[in-house]
Amino acid sequence: MKILLTGATGYIGKRLLPVLLEQGHEVVCCVRDKQRFTTNNLPSDQLTVLEIDFLCIQSVEQFPTGIDVAYYLIHSMSSSIDSFDVLEAQTAMNFRKFAEEIGVRQVIYLGGISNDKKLSKHLQSRQKVGDILAGGDYHTTILQAGIIVGSGSASFEIMRDLVEKLPFMLTPRWVLTKSQPIAIRDVIYYLTHVLLDERFFDQRFDIGGPEILTYREMMIQFARARGLKRYIVTVPVMTPRLSSYWLYFVTATSYKLAVNLVDSMKVEVVCKDNRLSEMLGHQPIAFREAVNLAYDRIEQNMVISSWKDALASGRLKGNLSRHIEVPRFGCFKDVKRKKVDVSEKAAIENIWSIGGERGWYYANWLWRLRGLLDKLVGGVGLRRGRRLPNEIKNGDALDFWRVLYADKEEGRLLLFAEMKLPGEAWLEFKMVRGNEHTWLYQVATFRPRGLFGRLYWYLSKPFHFFIFRGMIRRIVRFRPESAE
Repeated sequence: MKILLTGATGYIGKRLLPVLLEQGHEVVCCVRDKQRFTTNNLPSDQLTVLEIDFLCIQSVEQFPTGIDVAYYLIHSMSSSIDSFDVLEAQTAMNFRKFAEEIGVRQVIYLGGISNDKKLSKHLQSRQKVGDILAGGDYHTTILQAGIIVGSGSASFEIMRDLVEKLPFMLTPRWVLTKSQPIAIRDVIYYLTHVLLDERFFDQRFDIGGPEILTYREMMIQFARARGLKRYIVTVPVMTPRLSSYWLYFVTATSYKLAVNLVDSMKVEVVCKDNRLSEMLGHQPIAFREAVNLAYDRIEQNMVISSWKDALASGRLKGNLSRHIEVPRFGCFKDVKRKKVDVSEKAAIENIWSIGGERGWYYANWLWRLRGLLDKLVGGVGLRRGRRLPNEIKNGDALDFWRVLYADKEEGRLLLFAEMKLPGEAWLEFKMVRGNEHTWLYQVATFRPRGLFGRLYWYLSKPFHFFIFRGMIRRIVRFRPESAE
């Protein structure tokens, strides 16, 4: 079967792609930026990658023919507070026209449960997208889910942050809202089992787990699964704005996503029926088991995708390729060079393990302070961490950086700063092999914006001198067994 997969760099798309390939399907992935899409360990004979932005698609003349099924997994909630619904509607309209022109037989869409009388803006947008797609000249199967529980999902990571960091919580009233959480593996099961099955044509199905739980009950179960005791007290006076700030400062979520999440968390997302599970004879996983399975993936360093890797979770907009060429003129640079004392392989592993739990090798308390200051002014801070402890791919979030380019064989890693800055900043690590020695070059580049940008550079230069000098020294000498 020939399948079109949109949103292939997103949380669900990254989980769905290997399953479709394993089932023997030929998959055409549509991505906005090829730089963010890696095909390592994927069968190239079954996979085609095309760069398409459905917000402004012009032509389908060069597109492969014979597409049987198209998955619509495009989402814009974390990119804007006010206008994401307009963007989503326009994208869905363009996709519908596109799917009609290439003769798709079935479109499968994953939306949100929208059974409550009063829906949030996010759920209204999800419902509208479903209506737009359902109006096309093809068959549609619309799956509607609530909270998705899995390693790397936004819901899972936010609950993990809250439960693991706060032994006592003063929470807003929306923690008493009912939801029907579903495990990520159940979502993937449903998405792959409705393919070209006429029983599911032109229908909508709610999908959820076997339990209806409040957010408070989910956090309590989450804590028990981790062997933690937590006290949660609900207060009636916390406004939506305060709730958004609460989520933003305590968890790794962006402020835009926090606002949209709080808006949706006031709405019950409970299935009307479980027809699909009955029709497929599938028993979904309970919440507690889903949490345990997610932690198993984390502990085994097998997190395939994370919501934090979406570009909308940070400051960078547009394609990564626009930022890969580090500017030469009108910039301040801090250039450091050190001979590699450990083996070249060990030094590269040190670079590829930077950030997250390991930290930045020198003056980590200053990095944490910078992350806190960034949070206070509306930035992403350091809480995003990294997806895996020693693996980096183009497009990954890495604390308050975005990975623009990562090539281990070349020995080059290029990061773009997503912290709040009066300008733009890059940090590059590059191995240069000489006749007798290998040298590590570490280059910090800052392109200031206006007078304040220049003032910022000069004020921070003394800190940069010590931090960057200490960092490169540790990278070329660091051995994991010597870690403090």
